Amino acid sequence: MRKRQVCSVSVDLDSIECYYRIHGLGEPPARLRDVILRRALPRFAEVFARRGIAATLFVVGRDLEEDPAGREALRAQAAAGHELGNHSFSHRYEMARFDRARVDEEVERAHRAISEVAGAPPVGFRAPGYDLSPTMLASIMALGYRYDSSVFPAPLYWTAKALVMGAMALCGRSSGAVIGDPRALAAPIDPYRPDVRAPWRRGQATIVELPVTVTRRLRLPAIGTWILAAPFAARVRLLEAVRGRRFFNFELHGIDLIDADDDGIPAELVARQPDLRVPLMEKRRAFEAALDRLALDFRFAPLREVASEVHLHGA
Repeated sequence: MRKRQVCSVSVDLDSIECYYRIHGLGEPPARLRDVILRRALPRFAEVFARRGIAATLFVVGRDLEEDPAGREALRAQAAAGHELGNHSFSHRYEMARFDRARVDEEVERAHRAISEVAGAPPVGFRAPGYDLSPTMLASIMALGYRYDSSVFPAPLYWTAKALVMGAMALCGRSSGAVIGDPRALAAPIDPYRPDVRAPWRRGQATIVELPVTVTRRLRLPAIGTWILAAPFAARVRLLEAVRGRRFFNFELHGIDLIDADDDGIPAELVARQPDLRVPLMEKRRAFEAALDRLALDFRFAPLREVASEVHLHGA
């Protein structure tokens, strides 16, 4: 019997440069610019292939223009059945503050690059830093996108981010990240049609919002970065908390399968990015165990398929 519960596994392929910007570290060494596509992507692909999982890979358009090897690697992933989604062209964390012309440039330039690589236009978008604006929503709707998957209504994550950025400011360091609109913390946690003027509220938009999953009561983050690096007991509890959900939007980042030692990540970033201090073997073991546990209750499908089902049956 076909399982009614669905899990979509998505991976945001943010470059190491994004993390250097978050932590105010300037430019990363040139040798690391393609480390996510060169080292992490094949690890994810191997895990997915052994389980027959079609995932959604959110791609930064600029990486397709600047990294020919990465472009071919993503072309192969699209041919293997994985969905390539739009993660903007340059992954600017302040994109939610851009005017319409600049947002359109970010969205459309990535759209063209991804369309060429995937052989079909993308139908889904995820905003940098989960910070979705009405302008972004209008831009992707104009291109006929079927869904957005940016809303992340996790107060604990938002608070932790604000505290870290505040501490950096007190130390005279500036982060490239931004604090998103706190109204998104009260957004619905299940798929819904957003309000075009306020995407964190229900409305009548032509696309659906597929929020990144949080737990029901406390809205704790159920994302890969937290699950893979968490102690075993905490990981089990988070997975148990999502067991009864009709839809689990399991979001990860490329850096989740990076090994600080084997992949040559500088100590300056390792000191500020706690998950890099967890060995790859431990994170990969936790990831595979999580997928195997989820497979008992969920069927796996890329986000584009979930969006189609929501369009068909209603949010």
